Amino acid sequence: MKTYDVIVIGGGSGGLTVAAGAAQFGAKVALVEKRNELGGDCLHFGCVPSKSLIAVAKEVYHLHQSAQAFGLSVSGTLKWQDAKRRVEQAVGTIQDHDGAQRFRDLGVDVIFASATFQDEHSIKLSSGTTIKGKRIVIATGSSPIVPPVEGAEQITQLTNETVFSMDELPKRIVMIGGGPVGLELSQALSRLGAEVIVVDSGDRLLQKEDEDIAEVVRKQIEKEITFFPSTTVEKVTKRDNKTFVTLKGNHSQEVVADALFFASGRKPNTDKLRLDKAEVKVDDKGAIIVKETLQTSQPHIYAVGDVNGQFPFTHGAGHEGKVVVANAVFGLRRKVSYDHVPWAFYTDPEIFHLGMTEEEVRYQHNEDYKVYRMDSKSVDRMIAENDKSSLIKIITDNKGIILGAHGVGNSAGDWMQQLVYMKTNGDSVKKISNSVYPYPSRGEIVKHAGDLYWRERLFGSKLSTLMNKYVSIFR
Repeated sequence: MKTYDVIVIGGGSGGLTVAAGAAQFGAKVALVEKRNELGGDCLHFGCVPSKSLIAVAKEVYHLHQSAQAFGLSVSGTLKWQDAKRRVEQAVGTIQDHDGAQRFRDLGVDVIFASATFQDEHSIKLSSGTTIKGKRIVIATGSSPIVPPVEGAEQITQLTNETVFSMDELPKRIVMIGGGPVGLELSQALSRLGAEVIVVDSGDRLLQKEDEDIAEVVRKQIEKEITFFPSTTVEKVTKRDNKTFVTLKGNHSQEVVADALFFASGRKPNTDKLRLDKAEVKVDDKGAIIVKETLQTSQPHIYAVGDVNGQFPFTHGAGHEGKVVVANAVFGLRRKVSYDHVPWAFYTDPEIFHLGMTEEEVRYQHNEDYKVYRMDSKSVDRMIAENDKSSLIKIITDNKGIILGAHGVGNSAGDWMQQLVYMKTNGDSVKKISNSVYPYPSRGEIVKHAGDLYWRERLFGSKLSTLMNKYVSIFR
């Protein structure tokens, strides 16, 4: 039986980070992946193909918008196969970066097989071989939840794992779930020619986002898709050569559809690992229970990424992977923290989220906080580009320390990055004004928000009176 210092189960973002890091520090590593290629859900079914499809849809949408604005005409219809080809090209290019040979060159034993625990140190592979690990890292990700719907077999069923392999675009789609996956893909598919109805049990979209930011996106999204809040899908029936989806709740009715898209959440991929053999504990949703050090109930077994249910984003898995390299390879006890880890939703306009929303800050701090808000009307580049939707909110304590930062607009996830650095280092918002931005750039919206701090301090306080007296004497 071959023994390794570290066995990594799962070849997605978290697993690849651990495998590469551990190997480069001299550990003997095995990387086990059930598919025949590395990259995980993010590369094959999530971040990469969805953002590629979103980019195609955005090009098409703004082409028509621009033509209308300038009195031009656009003819022809986008072929789904052309959009699909663009997605496949993006996935193929990035697949080369995550290819098995790269990891083998680092000294990693890459094994394409399914894995199950035999005991707390032994892993049985679907090839019939058993390997042993001093440390084991579980990074098996998650899968879409497909709740039972009566009669669903009578209609095309889609998830983020199957949408990119469709042969043609359905004309009418009922999207079950208005979370980030549902919204991003609903908007993209609508722009590519589908009629999309989003059905969600919640009473509004983007409930976890700052309300001012969410409202901007809702207004745009609801121009392009139909949204039925506080509503669920009850059943699917066929009659008169049509397929009907019956909705229940605030919008009880029958709608004609060609496909059901399940975007109602994800479940950790733990059911086939036989974690009971290793006495690794899971919660009632199947997520592996971890400590802040990302250790499971077995100290030598770690879990990173979606499988532990902590922070379901690709960059979160990579962040956790770095912590595990330090802990599993060097025996440290570093703790993971998500306090300064942002996320972004790639709707159009784009959402950036860092830290607490104003609602959350108000709950914790009552009225003892400050908000610095700036919109595109004060940013020359955004005015020049006819950008009327961009908005930034920085929420601080009374000393100017950033508690939350939120943005919406074209490439908001890019021009908000300075605030990630500042929040991570505990910097005051007053430091933003010390940065010089090229003119005109979109990032100036951040600088202008920071300038509000000094405007308030210098012109909205007793200091302003003293300064006026000083100037009147010495000018």
